[in-house]
Amino acid sequence: MTSGKMTLRDLEIDVVATVSEVLSDGSELGKGFKTRLEAMGLIQGRTVRVLRKAAAGGPYEVRVGSTTEIAIRRSEAELVRVSPA
Repeated sequence: MTSGKMTLRDLEIDVVATVSEVLSDGSELGKGFKTRLEAMGLIQGRTVRVLRKAAAGGPYEVRVGSTTEIAIRRSEAELVRVSPA
């Protein structure tokens, strides 16, 4: 997979990456997700690292920057494009 197409969902545990883009599908729901993700700090240029992936399709625990930790659904993780840091 090329780095331009890699999403937060593809990122392995404990690998640091940089947010390159937060996507929206163009719908009102998609715009809401994008706004919510950006409010949690997932903005272009910010570093991210997956700390844990819950079993059975559960959420991911993600460190944004150096101090903020969030839980994010797998479907939301697909909206965050990343590149290797």
